[in-house]
Amino acid sequence: MDVRNCRQCGRLFNYIGGSYRNLCPNCIEALEDKFGEVKQYIEEHRTASIGQVSEECDVSVKQIEQWIREERLTFADDSPIGIACEACGATIKSGRFCENCKNSLASQLGSVYKKESTPTANKNFKDSARMRFLDK
Repeated sequence: MDVRNCRQCGRLFNYIGGSYRNLCPNCIEALEDKFGEVKQYIEEHRTASIGQVSEECDVSVKQIEQWIREERLTFADDSPIGIACEACGATIKSGRFCENCKNSLASQLGSVYKKESTPTANKNFKDSARMRFLDK
Protein backbone atom coordinates (compact mmCIF):
# COMPACT_ATOMS: atom_id res chain seq x y z
CA MET A 1 0.00 0.00 0.00
CA ASP A 2 1.43 3.35 -1.06
CA VAL A 3 0.40 6.16 1.32
CA ARG A 4 1.26 9.73 0.32
CA ASN A 5 0.52 13.29 1.35
CA CYS A 6 -1.71 15.27 -0.98
CA ARG A 7 0.28 17.92 -2.81
CA GLN A 8 -2.57 20.41 -2.51
CA CYS A 9 -4.18 19.93 0.92
CA GLY A 10 -1.55 17.87 2.76
CA ARG A 11 -3.86 15.04 3.85
CA LEU A 12 -2.73 11.42 3.75
CA PHE A 13 -4.31 9.20 1.11
CA ASN A 14 -3.83 5.80 -0.47
CA TYR A 15 -2.10 6.45 -3.79
CA ILE A 16 -3.34 4.22 -6.60
CA GLY A 17 -1.87 6.05 -9.60
CA GLY A 18 -3.59 8.02 -12.29
CA SER A 19 -3.21 11.22 -14.25
CA TYR A 20 -3.28 13.48 -11.18
CA ARG A 21 -0.08 12.69 -9.37
CA ASN A 22 0.01 13.11 -5.61
CA LEU A 23 -3.52 14.46 -5.24
CA CYS A 24 -6.09 12.97 -2.88
CA PRO A 25 -9.52 11.96 -4.23
CA ASN A 26 -11.19 15.06 -2.72
CA CYS A 27 -8.73 17.42 -4.45
CA ILE A 28 -9.10 15.50 -7.72
CA GLU A 29 -12.87 15.92 -7.52
CA ALA A 30 -12.51 19.64 -6.81
CA LEU A 31 -10.11 19.99 -9.75
CA GLU A 32 -12.53 18.18 -12.05
CA ASP A 33 -15.29 20.55 -10.93
CA LYS A 34 -13.00 23.49 -11.80
CA PHE A 35 -12.36 21.89 -15.20
CA GLY A 36 -16.09 21.77 -15.87
CA GLU A 37 -16.42 25.38 -14.79
CA VAL A 38 -13.55 26.47 -17.08
CA LYS A 39 -14.98 24.54 -20.01
CA GLN A 40 -18.42 26.10 -19.50
CA TYR A 41 -16.91 29.60 -19.23
CA ILE A 42 -14.93 29.13 -22.45
CA GLU A 43 -18.04 27.92 -24.29
CA GLU A 44 -19.95 31.01 -23.16
CA HIS A 45 -17.08 33.49 -23.71
CA ARG A 46 -15.30 32.36 -26.87
CA THR A 47 -13.13 35.49 -27.15
CA ALA A 48 -11.75 35.37 -23.58
CA SER A 49 -8.00 35.14 -23.06
CA ILE A 50 -6.26 32.67 -20.75
CA GLY A 51 -5.79 35.45 -18.19
CA GLN A 52 -9.49 36.27 -18.16
CA VAL A 53 -10.47 32.61 -17.87
CA SER A 54 -7.99 32.19 -15.02
CA GLU A 55 -9.34 35.20 -13.10
CA GLU A 56 -13.02 34.44 -13.63
CA CYS A 57 -12.79 30.74 -12.76
CA ASP A 58 -10.11 31.05 -10.06
CA VAL A 59 -7.80 28.53 -11.76
CA SER A 60 -4.09 29.06 -12.41
CA VAL A 61 -2.89 29.74 -15.94
CA LYS A 62 -0.49 26.82 -15.53
CA GLN A 63 -3.41 24.43 -14.87
CA ILE A 64 -5.30 25.70 -17.93
CA GLU A 65 -2.17 25.22 -20.06
CA GLN A 66 -1.83 21.67 -18.69
CA TRP A 67 -5.41 20.87 -19.73
CA ILE A 68 -4.63 22.27 -23.20
CA ARG A 69 -1.46 20.14 -23.48
CA GLU A 70 -3.44 17.05 -22.38
CA GLU A 71 -5.92 17.93 -25.19
CA ARG A 72 -8.80 18.12 -22.74
CA LEU A 73 -9.40 21.73 -23.82
CA THR A 74 -9.32 22.68 -27.49
CA PHE A 75 -10.05 26.02 -29.11
CA ALA A 76 -11.26 27.31 -32.45
CA ASP A 77 -8.79 28.94 -34.82
CA ASP A 78 -10.27 32.40 -34.18
CA SER A 79 -9.84 32.08 -30.39
CA PRO A 80 -7.13 34.26 -28.80
CA ILE A 81 -6.14 31.38 -26.50
CA GLY A 82 -3.06 29.48 -27.54
CA ILE A 83 0.11 27.96 -26.11
CA ALA A 84 3.61 27.54 -27.50
CA CYS A 85 4.73 24.39 -29.29
CA GLU A 86 7.31 22.61 -27.11
CA ALA A 87 9.67 22.13 -30.07
CA CYS A 88 9.57 25.33 -32.14
CA GLY A 89 7.51 27.80 -30.10
CA ALA A 90 4.72 28.31 -32.65
CA THR A 91 1.27 29.09 -31.24
CA ILE A 92 -0.99 26.02 -31.07
CA LYS A 93 -4.55 25.50 -29.85
CA SER A 94 -4.20 22.00 -28.37
CA GLY A 95 -1.59 19.35 -27.60
CA ARG A 96 2.16 19.69 -27.16
CA PHE A 97 3.46 20.11 -30.71
CA CYS A 98 2.40 21.94 -33.89
CA GLU A 99 1.57 19.96 -37.04
CA ASN A 100 5.00 20.57 -38.61
CA CYS A 101 6.82 19.29 -35.52
CA LYS A 102 4.47 16.29 -35.24
CA ASN A 103 5.21 15.34 -38.85
CA SER A 104 8.93 15.84 -38.34
CA LEU A 105 8.97 13.70 -35.20
CA ALA A 106 6.93 10.99 -36.93
CA SER A 107 9.32 10.85 -39.90
CA GLN A 108 12.35 10.74 -37.58
CA LEU A 109 10.77 7.93 -35.59
CA GLY A 110 9.90 6.06 -38.79
CA SER A 111 13.48 6.30 -40.07
CA VAL A 112 14.86 5.03 -36.75
CA TYR A 113 12.39 2.15 -36.79
CA LYS A 114 13.46 1.18 -40.34
CA LYS A 115 17.13 1.17 -39.29
CA GLU A 116 16.37 -1.04 -36.29
CA SER A 117 14.35 -3.57 -38.28
CA THR A 118 17.04 -4.33 -40.90
CA PRO A 119 18.65 -7.75 -40.30
CA THR A 120 22.32 -6.64 -40.17
CA ALA A 121 23.07 -8.84 -37.18
CA ASN A 122 22.54 -12.03 -39.23
CA LYS A 123 25.25 -11.08 -41.74
CA ASN A 124 27.95 -11.02 -39.04
CA PHE A 125 26.84 -14.29 -37.48
CA LYS A 126 29.70 -16.79 -37.06
CA ASP A 127 29.48 -20.56 -37.06
CA SER A 128 31.25 -20.82 -33.72
CA ALA A 129 28.49 -18.87 -31.99
CA ARG A 130 25.78 -21.37 -32.91
CA MET A 131 24.08 -23.64 -30.42
CA ARG A 132 25.04 -27.30 -30.82
CA PHE A 133 22.97 -30.36 -29.92
CA LEU A 134 24.32 -33.81 -29.22
CA ASP A 135 22.59 -36.78 -30.83
CA LYS A 136 21.62 -39.51 -28.37
